[in-house]
Amino acid sequence: MKNFFRLFLLCIPLLLLTSCFDILDKVNIKADGTGEYTIILNASKSKTRLASISKMETINGKKVPKKAEIENKINEAAKVFKATPGITNVKTSVDFENYIIKLSCNFKKIENINAGLEKLKAQKILGKMVPTQVYSQNSEKKTFIRNKVNTFREDYDKMGKADKEVFNDAKYTSIMQFENIVKSQTNSNYVLSPNKKALKLEADILDLILQKKQIQNTILFQ
Repeated sequence: MKNFFRLFLLCIPLLLLTSCFDILDKVNIKADGTGEYTIILNASKSKTRLASISKMETINGKKVPKKAEIENKINEAAKVFKATPGITNVKTSVDFENYIIKLSCNFKKIENINAGLEKLKAQKILGKMVPTQVYSQNSEKKTFIRNKVNTFREDYDKMGKADKEVFNDAKYTSIMQFENIVKSQTNSNYVLSPNKKALKLEADILDLILQKKQIQNTILFQ
């Protein structure tokens, strides 16, 4: 979420007990700056292991959260987003059979998402390593920015071996869709769609932690 290294660390700890999970972070921006935000955490590739872990009390010295606890955290997150000015139509879903969690909402401007994430962190629903000032937009300059975030390499280095292994096979995907045509961008790690109205970044979360791949990007529209 991105440097979403430990996204929803407190909100969905069960998913982060396995290294095989994917995070999809998606924004769809209309010409007037309004849009839709979606984040999906998918651990379906580890569902057999997670099903076994969910029956345990602890693993690697950590308490294994119950389904009710996870649902409560998701509901808390939804309430915070609903109370954030500019954010509407908040929806959440939890699939415990395939271990997929989704949160989506509409926004009046992309900075509303930053405010919602900031509130989640303030209430300790998000982990401390989650960046919150993620996006910004300047309509006059025709730019949309995926902001640079602080490196959390130092936090990662302090983790134990078992905690570090969580990130070994974890993947992160960012998709940004626009009504306007993209003229240029500053990060070639993002792939521009043939119609020049979407950008996609795929990365190993560990590469983002170690700063081997950058997430920031400034997009200029025609």
